[in-house]
Amino acid sequence: MNLAKKQDTRKKRIWRIRKKVTGLPTRPRLCIHFSNKHIYAQCIDDDVGHTLVSLSSLSKEMREQGKGNNVDAAAKLGERFGEKAVQAGITLVVFDRHGRLYHGAVGAFADASRKAGLKF
Repeated sequence: MNLAKKQDTRKKRIWRIRKKVTGLPTRPRLCIHFSNKHIYAQCIDDDVGHTLVSLSSLSKEMREQGKGNNVDAAAKLGERFGEKAVQAGITLVVFDRHGRLYHGAVGAFADASRKAGLKF
């Protein structure tokens, strides 16, 4: 499959998910994004368009634990993100996997954030 077709099918997957997943003030959207080197996660209230809680592997507290974009780094980030969200008063979220399969690093992030207290 050529690169243009891969990108097109991923964009379609992202929009198909986003049609169904919407963040509300009572249940914000937990969006996760993976770049080649880093992981970014944020809770978003789509009604107002505000980010309520955010954390990435670039932040100071996560850089001390080591870097990476692998399953272990995703699990550490998910655990810390869950703790941070619970401290901010967020317990219920809607999970937006941003067009990726619920497998590997995405699954590790989700499981770790559930252990920290978030409910999907």
